[in-house]
Amino acid sequence: MHKRVPLYINGEFFESKTDNWMDVTNPANGEKLSEVPFTTMDEMEMAVRAAKEAFQEWKNVPISERVRYFFKYQQLLKDNQDEIAKVLCQENGKNFEDGKGDVWRGIEVVEHACTAATHLMGETMENVARKIDSYSITQPLGVCAGITPFNFPAMIPLWMYPLAIVSGNTFILKPSEQDPLTPTMMTELFDQAGFPKGLLNVVHGGKEQVDFILEHKDIKAVSFVGSVPVGRHIYETGCKNMKRVQAFAGAKNHMVVMPDANKGQVINALAAASCGAAGQRCMAISVAVMVGESKAWIPEIKDKMATLTPGIWSEESSDYGPLISAKAKERVEMLISEGERDGAKILLDGRNYKVEGLEGHFVGPTLIDGATTEMSVYKEEIFGPVLVVLHAKDMDEALEIINNNPYGNGTSIYTSSGAAARKYQNEVAVGQVGINIPIPVPLPFFSFTGWRGSFYGDTHAYGKQAFKFYTETKTITSRWFEDEHAGPLNMTIRLK
Repeated sequence: MHKRVPLYINGEFFESKTDNWMDVTNPANGEKLSEVPFTTMDEMEMAVRAAKEAFQEWKNVPISERVRYFFKYQQLLKDNQDEIAKVLCQENGKNFEDGKGDVWRGIEVVEHACTAATHLMGETMENVARKIDSYSITQPLGVCAGITPFNFPAMIPLWMYPLAIVSGNTFILKPSEQDPLTPTMMTELFDQAGFPKGLLNVVHGGKEQVDFILEHKDIKAVSFVGSVPVGRHIYETGCKNMKRVQAFAGAKNHMVVMPDANKGQVINALAAASCGAAGQRCMAISVAVMVGESKAWIPEIKDKMATLTPGIWSEESSDYGPLISAKAKERVEMLISEGERDGAKILLDGRNYKVEGLEGHFVGPTLIDGATTEMSVYKEEIFGPVLVVLHAKDMDEALEIINNNPYGNGTSIYTSSGAAARKYQNEVAVGQVGINIPIPVPLPFFSFTGWRGSFYGDTHAYGKQAFKFYTETKTITSRWFEDEHAGPLNMTIRLK
């Protein structure tokens, strides 16, 4: 691993000249892995300049040529999937299977980038008015930027820069300073794929570097995934500076359990979906809404969750790893304690969990019953291996609970009734709905979306519609005159 995480600007890796560095540590044992820089403003300006200059050439490269680079890139990522996952697990804490899954979901987006030609086509129509034909073309925006979180250091950066770059843009990536080694390794493979210089530039830092991105006039669009306060700041500041912005923020995902559901499937799904990746994912199921007599299954849910074993990534027995930091662990345990203080019942308590031989930031699987929608343990996104149980007399009451929640990222229902599934799908006010699956995450050729407080900004989110986010459509109308000089004499251009 790098002793110090480098910057990558204009096709070159080099050490930042900053005097502000932060340790990158393994959250399972505290081992120092590297140091990450807080990029200087001169270096940030250098990244924008490189991206802006590269755009002038790249936007004119035929789409078939752009796509060929990504065919090579996706193969390099596949060839190195296990090695990337090992680095990811060491700095993030995920177990190995989760780490490989993180990388693979990103590879799927790069594969989707290889289909860009059909997504970037315009439209034509003859005689939109008498003797007037119209056609639209998509054009890249210019310099785009991405600000990504710690919890998926491979997948989420790969949501962004491949689709932006294949669309003809250039890109500045500011990954999480907590696990920057994974995106650095993916950038090394990007460089090996032979892309022209300046298309991808990678910087590091915190709020100062983020605000630079949000305020710089030459950056045209910003993508973000992370917490609610930061998401709001990015959306408000970016829009104030006339940028195109999409910001994915918090989540509080509910699973509705109907009495006619398959009990075994429900129990396994709740344990995995609440504690997988230590609960540090925006699509985690953190609330179970037990409808009617399904509440009788709670003791068996507790027993199943109690079998889950946190540990270090290299041990096959580890069901999930530590939280990313001591601060994250402290917050999760504080919310559990607040729930207990407010009158909820802690059926399974993961506070003060110890893994023999490790001083990491571990929290054991936690099950909380008797919570209400007014408690902080329900209202706030916990981002830990914690499942909160609510009760509802019927589906209508369950729908009311979910639709009144400030977040609308994902939800699921377990039932054997087609009518119940249809009603739930139709009436729940949440962006992504799973029927008898715990985490309804779409593949790249669909959009990844969120409603209410889970998403701010452009409706064209990651996936199928991301090509539209990174391009603008021009409609060109040509008027033809009935004389011997018939031709496109009068042409108007307007932006949709």
